[in-house]
Amino acid sequence: MNTPSTDARPVTVPPGAGASVEKWLQYLEAIHPTEIDLGLDRVLVVLRRLFPRKPAARIITVAGTNGKGTTVAALESLLRAAGRTTGAYTSPHLQRYNERVRINGQDISDAALISAFEQVEAARGKVSLTYFEFGTLAAFVALADAGVEDWILEVGLGGRLDAVNVLDADFAVITSIDIDHIGFLGDNREVIGFEKAGILRPGITAVCADPEPPASVLQQAAAQKVNLKVTGRDYRLRPVGDSVELTIEGLSITLPAGPLPVESVAAAVVLARVLAPTMTVSLLADTARSVTVPGRFERLRTRPDVIVDVGHNPHAARWLAQRLELQRSGQGKVFGVYAALADKDVEGVMRAMAPVVEHWWFAGLDVPRGLKVQTLVERARACGIAGCTASESVADAISSALAEAGENDTIVVFGSFYTVAEARARLAGEVS
Repeated sequence: MNTPSTDARPVTVPPGAGASVEKWLQYLEAIHPTEIDLGLDRVLVVLRRLFPRKPAARIITVAGTNGKGTTVAALESLLRAAGRTTGAYTSPHLQRYNERVRINGQDISDAALISAFEQVEAARGKVSLTYFEFGTLAAFVALADAGVEDWILEVGLGGRLDAVNVLDADFAVITSIDIDHIGFLGDNREVIGFEKAGILRPGITAVCADPEPPASVLQQAAAQKVNLKVTGRDYRLRPVGDSVELTIEGLSITLPAGPLPVESVAAAVVLARVLAPTMTVSLLADTARSVTVPGRFERLRTRPDVIVDVGHNPHAARWLAQRLELQRSGQGKVFGVYAALADKDVEGVMRAMAPVVEHWWFAGLDVPRGLKVQTLVERARACGIAGCTASESVADAISSALAEAGENDTIVVFGSFYTVAEARARLAGEVS
């Protein structure tokens, strides 16, 4: 998610000494003609200038349709609990770009981020880079400058042609495979699986958290002799009361059933057993219970509950609906505040959430690719959703929903990182 600049004028001259992060981000937005331009050729040229040799750190790459952020956060916590130093790169961000790069669990400082931007700018010469490509290379520089032992890298889109994939993974996780970004990745799971599996490298150890991985993933893993650990085959998950039991190699590890996707947490635990083999079962379990991810089934307020979730495709919406159903005590209603980007399967999301949402508040997103509220309402009606209220902004929709909700009700705000960012800004200081 590129945070829109406060200055709409393009900035084509590199920022000078003392420039702010915001000035650098304005520059990054202006130097390439398109926002998304998949391919590794441009990035590889600049990478070789920045890193003549592969970084000494262990490279752990995470791809998947949903659950990537949870896996990255869980791996971070697990490896740090094992005494390792970590760097993480994720996208998009919610409030500040600095959230995308974490050093030992802490957001990168402005000074370190600007230094990384300056190094990429000096190395790229006349090579044109997208906002994401430039930021990805800057993240690599920042992690190298920090000297951390493990780099945990989240793929931005797909896998095979994503800028993150310019570095060869030493270990990998594929979290889930479903339909999203059809214009870039294809319209079926086999084709999308092929793109996700592009992060695999010969002979590495990898984890696949999808319970029904496409044949394209298994075929690529077999062809490259990847030690692929697949859920349901090499490790198993079984609900036990309010928890989930992970069984692997004769060990049983108790994981929380929520609020994060347990499949993604389990994948991180499975890989952590390879990356940090001395971790005890109790340390693995205790650390997994402590993992949190901003914007992922995050409760911002109580009485009524206000929960935000960045889920933006049908797969994520089905998971969200299940979590809401599980937490319901039989009392209270569920109100939905939904705002989305125009290139998303909003009908699929609505159908997934319709069984649990009793009244909808739709809102427009005033960002590039943001869907106008009236279009959202029209598409909702085409899905048979009649009980809805239109609002011009997410903040207005939340205020309207709060005015209607009782103490036992739940308001769930979802549909995009932009949606959650607006919700967090609206409710700043109100977190209970």
